Amino acid sequence: MSADEGSTGEVEQENNQAVVDRLAKLSQQLEKFNLAEYMNLLNNPRRFIMVNFLAGLFRGFGIALGMTILGAFVLYLLQRLVVLNLPVIGDFIAELVRIVLNYL
Repeated sequence: MSADEGSTGEVEQENNQAVVDRLAKLSQQLEKFNLAEYMNLLNNPRRFIMVNFLAGLFRGFGIALGMTILGAFVLYLLQRLVVLNLPVIGDFIAELVRIVLNYL
């Protein structure tokens, strides 16, 4: 066996070890992303539809709740601006507040 053959074997071993290390990292990343569970979800259409339905339901509820809180805060700020008695803006805001309060 010559020196070139020995160094070639070592290079191949290093390459194989690098491939094994990359595969180990890839395997860990796939486990982290729960790919197997996601594939099971895709293979069960009834569960997939139910999960997406519930996600949409809660998303819609969250948006409605958030907009309600944000709207109440804006209305509160508008009422405080009316108290400041600003000449043009005060009358406009007072009318807006009256309209909103009539429809609540």
